[in-house]
Amino acid sequence: MSWLFGYKSQVPPQGAGADGGGPEPPGPPPSAGAGAGQAAGDANLTKAERKAMEAYRFDSSALERAAEAARTLERSKHAREALELSKMQEGTRQQEYMAKVKEYEAHIEASKVEQKRVDHDERRKTLAEETKQQQQRAQYQDQLARKRYEEQLAQQQRVQEENLRKQEESVAKQEAMRRKTIEHEMELREKNKMKLLEAELRAKAKVDRENRDLTLEQIRLKAEENRITVMEGIKTAGAVLGQGATALLTDWNKVATTVGGLSLLALGIYTAKGATGVTARYVEARIGKPSLVNETSRFSLLEALKHPIDTVKRLKNKPTDALQGVVLQPKLEERLRDIAIATKNTKNNQGLYRNILMHGPPGTGKTMFAKRLAMHSGMDYAIMTGGDVGPMGRDAVTAIHKVFDWANTSRRGLLLFIDEADAFLRKRSSEQISEDMRSALNAFLYRTGEQNPRFMMVLASNTPEQFDYAINDRLDEMVEFTLPGPEERERLIRLYFDKFVLQPAAEGKKRFKVEQWDYSAVCSKMAKMCEGMSGREISKLGVSWQAACYASEEGVLTEQMVLDRCEAAARQHRQKMAWLSEQEKLDHKSITGGKGFLTQ
Repeated sequence: MSWLFGYKSQVPPQGAGADGGGPEPPGPPPSAGAGAGQAAGDANLTKAERKAMEAYRFDSSALERAAEAARTLERSKHAREALELSKMQEGTRQQEYMAKVKEYEAHIEASKVEQKRVDHDERRKTLAEETKQQQQRAQYQDQLARKRYEEQLAQQQRVQEENLRKQEESVAKQEAMRRKTIEHEMELREKNKMKLLEAELRAKAKVDRENRDLTLEQIRLKAEENRITVMEGIKTAGAVLGQGATALLTDWNKVATTVGGLSLLALGIYTAKGATGVTARYVEARIGKPSLVNETSRFSLLEALKHPIDTVKRLKNKPTDALQGVVLQPKLEERLRDIAIATKNTKNNQGLYRNILMHGPPGTGKTMFAKRLAMHSGMDYAIMTGGDVGPMGRDAVTAIHKVFDWANTSRRGLLLFIDEADAFLRKRSSEQISEDMRSALNAFLYRTGEQNPRFMMVLASNTPEQFDYAINDRLDEMVEFTLPGPEERERLIRLYFDKFVLQPAAEGKKRFKVEQWDYSAVCSKMAKMCEGMSGREISKLGVSWQAACYASEEGVLTEQMVLDRCEAAARQHRQKMAWLSEQEKLDHKSITGGKGFLTQ
């Protein structure tokens, strides 16, 4: 009903703040009847007080207009509807006002929530920054600690080197003084000996000059006596021989006795010669070793006399694991372990041994495993090379028979390892071989026709396809030794790095020190660099590390030196592979496992 009295309701406009910060509604115009005194009083008020007073001023003209409007409305027939409509408009304005109040309160709450979120984000960022600062501080402190530790190690190393240098200088000085003293003593002793010898020679010369006549007389008497003795002996021997010949020719009993004695003497000589031959063969079979056998663990009296210490060590060795120190692929290790267990049980049960062929690239552990297999099963081993058979010519057949006769006399059982067996066991149909080599092959086939409980035959070859068919028929097990894979190469490099580098450095050998670096990571890196290399080549790499350390000025092995040697070995391996001819690549196709040859 505010329109009846001539003023508007004090509703804050849209977007006004709770503290009245929005625009104020214009006040009603001043009435015409306002006096000068009121105007003067308003002039003394402040702006805020004038605004507050304008809201409470009373406009009489507006009251008159409202009264007139009320009378007009009462006379109208729509007075009640107008009143109801006014009430409804007033209620609508109140609801709109309340809705705006609630919207403003919701906006205030949302502002508070947003402020809390912002505070939370700021707090989280602050904590993250503090954590980062703490981590950086910890890293910096760790770096400082490591640097201090490295400086301490470097200082200790310098002190040790200085002490070692001083000790070496002291030892060198003492050695020089001792050498000078010994040389001086020897010089004095030599001078004294020369003086004594000179004095003795002078005395002897003086005595000889004084006794010259007497000495000549003694020599003349001795010569006369010797001549008379010789003449008398000749006369006596002639008389005895003449009398004996006369008596022998005149007495037939003595002639028969003489002939019988000479016959018995000839028979004794012939019998002694035969017995000597039999004894020599027995000694060769039981005590010595055949000429074809290059190395054996079997006890030999002659070898024991030549190398007593090695013989005692070999006798004290106990059976060990057949794969100890041998790094191979897991499947191959499992198969070889089964062969080792079967061989040991065969020896314990006195069964028949199986013949094995081990083929593959050189340097993959064939000979090493053969030795370990013999020691694991408690057998003796003997190693011969097929290349030694050809130069023997006609004697090759006899030498092969001697080897197998010698193997059959072993009490513990013998593992006969023939390396490079394809050198004399080639195909008779397609290969051009001599008659002597063919006879040697036939002798070998004759002695290996059946399995034997006394010895076990292990053949090794890089080209097994060149074997004669009869040789293949005598093989019971064929095992292929391949080049080491990535894991095997890393195991080999770690094994030889520990053997050739870390152990000598830990023992404190002279001029052999190792710089500190990440050994594990370097070994893994070198395993990738040595792709295609055999176990023998990797073992030679370990020896080259030692040579690099010995050749350095300070005797310290660094990481770069190790990597350089590894790179050089890998480059040499690629060059060797590039030098192979086409036929060699076909013959040695197992070197690369069918993946092709490495080229430089």
